[in-house]
Amino acid sequence: MKCLIVDDNKLARMALKEFISQIKTLTLLGESTTGMEAYEFINTKPVDLVFLDIEMPGMSGIELLQSLSNKPIIIFSTSNSNYAVDAFDLNVADFVVKPVTFPRLLQSVEKAQSIYDHRNTSVSRIEPDFIFLKDKGALVKISFSDILWMEAMGDYVKIYTSEKWFMAHTTMKSVEIKLPQANFMRVHRSYIVAISKIERIKEGAIIIGTSSVPLAETYRSQLMDRLNLI
Repeated sequence: MKCLIVDDNKLARMALKEFISQIKTLTLLGESTTGMEAYEFINTKPVDLVFLDIEMPGMSGIELLQSLSNKPIIIFSTSNSNYAVDAFDLNVADFVVKPVTFPRLLQSVEKAQSIYDHRNTSVSRIEPDFIFLKDKGALVKISFSDILWMEAMGDYVKIYTSEKWFMAHTTMKSVEIKLPQANFMRVHRSYIVAISKIERIKEGAIIIGTSSVPLAETYRSQLMDRLNLI
């Protein structure tokens, strides 16, 4: 994690720098002695974690945190324990009372690391390029790239591919929300088509291979906007 020390006390900064140098998961980007200096630093450089003093001249640590729109993970360090309740109301990772010891700082960094890992895992979630459906007692994988179109049939949805079709006991709406919107479009109350599979559009019908899918007037203009017309 890329971190920043914000403290007007030189001895406190020196102690934190020494501790941080011993923690392999941390990279110290710099130090700030005032809240305003830290505000400018955080808004111009990517900072993951801030070791933040509370009582500083001008802008306090609490005021600094409240002023930030993109908030890094915060570990408050202060000599006044009376700020603990206010600090945790701001959803910080931890609150450490000075003088800070190395074992206590390690506990705080572990909490911050857990928050950091959770944030990055959530962001990196990969969207699937397939669906699974039940077919004759088994789960069958169908790639989105193999689907030609889909047809609603009562309590079922019929899914057509170039080689065969599948019947899923579900609703068209349930299937539609799982499809990549850039590749598929509803063209009729009962039909969804893969846009890249369309070969011709003629007289209210979409031609895909040797098959014809109805195109409702209510969807025509929207489909025209999605096609690469010249």
